[in-house]
Amino acid sequence: MNSFERFCFNLLGSRMKAKREDYSQLRNDLISARFKTPFEVYLSTAFVSSIIVGLCAAVFLGAISWMLKLPTLIKYKGAVPGPLATLAPHSLIIGTVAITIFSLLVFGGITYAIFIMYPSVEAGNRRRNIDATLPYAINYVTSMSTAGITPAEVFRLLGDSPIYGESAVEARYIAREIDIFGRDLIDALRLVSASTPSKRMKEFLQGAMASISSGGNLTEYFRTKADQYALENRQTQKQFLDMLALIAESYVTAMVAGTLFLIILQSIMSVLSGDNKPMFLYAIVYIMIPLGSAAFVIMISSMTPES
Repeated sequence: MNSFERFCFNLLGSRMKAKREDYSQLRNDLISARFKTPFEVYLSTAFVSSIIVGLCAAVFLGAISWMLKLPTLIKYKGAVPGPLATLAPHSLIIGTVAITIFSLLVFGGITYAIFIMYPSVEAGNRRRNIDATLPYAINYVTSMSTAGITPAEVFRLLGDSPIYGESAVEARYIAREIDIFGRDLIDALRLVSASTPSKRMKEFLQGAMASISSGGNLTEYFRTKADQYALENRQTQKQFLDMLALIAESYVTAMVAGTLFLIILQSIMSVLSGDNKPMFLYAIVYIMIPLGSAAFVIMISSMTPES
């Protein structure tokens, strides 16, 4: 905890403890994202930060509205009810207060929503990274197990290998449960499988638990899962390449040929009509093409598997 988090916890920590059941999903997301900040500290920080950001935005925008007299720029044409007409001389004060309250609620609410959603987003990023690195991590586990290394030591060695990304982080948590908290391997696997955000990792750990409990050949189980995930990984990459080819064809059709056709058509129409300011042409060049290209980039980036 840093000093700000400690201040927030001392201020609201006792009240946040009573809200554990109301924020069960947030607690699960914090655990899945492997945040080191306790739930009460994180929620206290979210509340205090939202209030601070809301107040700062409200004061700033309220001061701007007062200095520039923005509320007085609003003119209403038509019949004004009597009670509202009497408030017209105070429009600057009323408008500034309204803008201040609105800014407080909006910016404070946005900040609070970001705090609440961020652990879920981070857990999703970890899930994708685990799914991408798990086939290679299982190959490593299989090699170590074939060499006669004990299962606990296998996960300990995997946790010390940062090249396997978040899969190594999950292995470090297994080793931590064994080395620090004194749990056996099955309990450690059960705890980590319950908190990992990846369904593939959960399935792998639960299968390892079943194999250990039944006295099966754990090395053979690792080898089977390595072959399974390698096959699934190849299929996923093939599907991605096929989808990427489809997106490339769509981009050429929509953003190259389509926009070129619209530009030529609009240019001819502008010449024939004598329009010196073809706004639709400007919209195509400065709005449609950049935003469309950005949309394709974002779509491809969101679909690209973790490297």
